[in-house]
Amino acid sequence: MGMAVGGNNGSGGRRRRGGRSKGVISEINVTPLVDVMLVLLIIFMVAAPMMTVGVPIDLPETQAKALNSETQPITISVKNDGAVFLQETPIPTDEIAAKLEAIATTGYNERIFVRGDATAPYGVIADVMARIQGAGFKNIGLVTQQKKDQ
Repeated sequence: MGMAVGGNNGSGGRRRRGGRSKGVISEINVTPLVDVMLVLLIIFMVAAPMMTVGVPIDLPETQAKALNSETQPITISVKNDGAVFLQETPIPTDEIAAKLEAIATTGYNERIFVRGDATAPYGVIADVMARIQGAGFKNIGLVTQQKKDQ
């Protein structure tokens, strides 16, 4: 970094009243901080939707509209081979109720979404929903994809 040296006692040509030179400026330059924060914000805005993919399944299509939601619900996925996942973790069906009670932050009013593959056995999906309802949870929803108009 270069410094300009003036003939006015190193003050760069500026003088205060009374001929005294100005001292060191003790202000923080926040411009680099703002630049870095904006770049990080953009990166996280682009990366956030990619991190919520979950278990890859082929959802059935329906006429239902998308729901508006403020909080992230608990998601239970059933793959086409009958494997059950809580969020992204494989789980035996007999442990569903206990795990849901342990992670539910709002008690039995917690929203629980069941994502069943279009080719998954109906009996497994019905068993999962019965276990959730048997545990006392009331807000259970099936996740589908919206049909595309032909």
